[in-house]
Amino acid sequence: MRTAVARGSAQLRGYAGAALRPDLLAGLTVAMIALPQAISYALLADMPPQSGLYAVVVASLAAAVFGSSNHLQTGPSNTASLLTLAALAPLVVPGTEQYALAAGLLAIMGGTLRVVLGLAKLGLLVRFVSSAVIVGFTAGANVLIMVDQLRNLLRLNVRPTGAMVQTVQLMIPGLREAHLPSLALGLAVLLGLLLLRRWNRRVPGPLVVILLSGLAVALLRLDVKTVGPLPSGFPPFRIPPVTDLELVGNLSTAALSMAAIGLVEAMSIARVIATKTGQRLDSNREFIGQGAANIAVGLFSGYPVTGSFGRSAANFQSGGRTRLAGAFSGLIVLFATLALAPLAAYIPMAALASILILNAYSLIDRREIARIWRGGGGDRVTMIVTLVATLTLPLHFAVLAGILVSLANYLLQTSTPRVRAVTPGEGFRHFLHQPDKVACPQLGILEIMGDLYFGAVEHIEDQVLRNQAANPGQRFLLLRMQSVDNCDISGIYALESIVRAYRQMHGDVFMMRVQPAVMAEMKASGFLAFFGEDHVLNEDGAIGHLFYRVLDPAICIYECPVRVFKECQNLPKQLPDVWHETHPHLPHPGVSVPAVAPRELWRMMHGEPRPYIIDVREPREFAQGHVPGSELLPLPALLEDLGQAPRDRPVVLVCRSGRRSALAAAELLEAGHPNAAILEGGMLAWEGANLLEAVT
Repeated sequence: MRTAVARGSAQLRGYAGAALRPDLLAGLTVAMIALPQAISYALLADMPPQSGLYAVVVASLAAAVFGSSNHLQTGPSNTASLLTLAALAPLVVPGTEQYALAAGLLAIMGGTLRVVLGLAKLGLLVRFVSSAVIVGFTAGANVLIMVDQLRNLLRLNVRPTGAMVQTVQLMIPGLREAHLPSLALGLAVLLGLLLLRRWNRRVPGPLVVILLSGLAVALLRLDVKTVGPLPSGFPPFRIPPVTDLELVGNLSTAALSMAAIGLVEAMSIARVIATKTGQRLDSNREFIGQGAANIAVGLFSGYPVTGSFGRSAANFQSGGRTRLAGAFSGLIVLFATLALAPLAAYIPMAALASILILNAYSLIDRREIARIWRGGGGDRVTMIVTLVATLTLPLHFAVLAGILVSLANYLLQTSTPRVRAVTPGEGFRHFLHQPDKVACPQLGILEIMGDLYFGAVEHIEDQVLRNQAANPGQRFLLLRMQSVDNCDISGIYALESIVRAYRQMHGDVFMMRVQPAVMAEMKASGFLAFFGEDHVLNEDGAIGHLFYRVLDPAICIYECPVRVFKECQNLPKQLPDVWHETHPHLPHPGVSVPAVAPRELWRMMHGEPRPYIIDVREPREFAQGHVPGSELLPLPALLEDLGQAPRDRPVVLVCRSGRRSALAAAELLEAGHPNAAILEGGMLAWEGANLLEAVT
């Protein structure tokens, strides 16, 4: 707080004369807009009209001293006013002294919460409230405002509720008693506002129509309800009932909701303008500024305030340069209140209702609603839930419902990051997600698109193991980690589980592009010692290292029909199709041959006659694991001399997946062998049936 005051004092000492004139002009422009708005918004909150003016004066001065944005204008707004009404109407009788004091208490409670968040440097919390919440709540709140102000436009004797269903239920029986002169005046004001907007948007339409309608009431003595004379004087100091613990408890949820929605609104407005001015904002200081403004208005007969987009935009467009433009607008409103307070006796309530209705309609961002709707996904759900909750629930609960849905959507997105298979693109320079491209049968490459934290590890581990199950031949896995910025101990456990799963199937896991923070966590937790520092590879040489030192070349030569990596391009292939082309006498690889399931072969090995099992793989493959009692006879050697397969007992041929053994069995059958078959699915199926472990 002291820092903010010191900064404000420094700004005053260094205030350049060149900024005085534009700040004064901007302050005057904003004041002309704020005067009718303050009275209208006070009417919306069912507060005395002067409380809206007090709130403008006090909030503008406090925000100028303690705030961060040069252009954000703080004061009464439609959403803050409606929230005030919705929070207080069920607890205190509107229009009473207790109601006004409760509004001040609500402002102090919400302001204190804002200041605490700012001092704790928790300005980043506004990032966790989706823009869809603001769009949905703003749309719903403005619909409520339009419905609520029909009672003033029609001069119905209906108490304000802040809830649409209750307001409609109360208004319907009284429609027969609608006051036609008030309706006619309100429609005339509405038409005048529309014409002024079309003619020149720079003209302060609300101020003009209020002056003209007040003049009409004074000269024509129209029988309409008016605001009444305002007290002339400075905002009176009053201490709200802060010791009324029951009231404090009843208002706590509303204070939290108002603080949340108010901070998000204020920071959103400030950031939009800052992108045009280049100002660097301090969100923590803005929290303090918004909190100080609310505490001040609560002590000086006002009610909760927040940032106003319309007045902030007018400040920027009018050439305001510093926060003193906001202070000037508050002082000008104070002067106008002192000088013109008696004239408020002629301001018709129907005119103010028309201003609020048109303003509420214009603040419904239909373009952004359509944009979020087209985008679909979690943002659409968040917007709809917030909108429906705003129209049906008490407003402070609607705000919290929207924020909770927003947070739930955020947690869902971060807890289910994409884990996608990638392969080298054209030119072998980049790894791309190409689902239609055939992957390497030995090596899977997965890219993790999110953090490895406790909320996401189950999903990530599940996706990796699903990929393993879908590609049982890929005994080796390369994880691309460039999108993993954080990894907690749960992430370490998940990585250990993945590594164990691949090593149990006689494979292994490697990583590349591991971020420094993640690497530090791996070292500190002991994972790197378990995993092996040599398993963290440089991206440029990762594939070359795995191709020449880890992958089995026999599989590349005899079984792999694709050339996925750059290293594969010049590799000689001896696939069944190639064998058929170079050896025309061989049967076509599509020839059907008898197949023996792994469990069936296991039973045959323990019965009579025992089969003669020939493994047609390469010696390196055979050494890594084989069917007990099988004889190694690589495919080229067997095809050169088929007589090596005995004819007096069943022969079962085995390879990795069944391709090479099918070729050998077809050749044996073609040569007249009486009983040749293959192990269905090869060694991959044998391992999958846990028979490799059972015999070792």
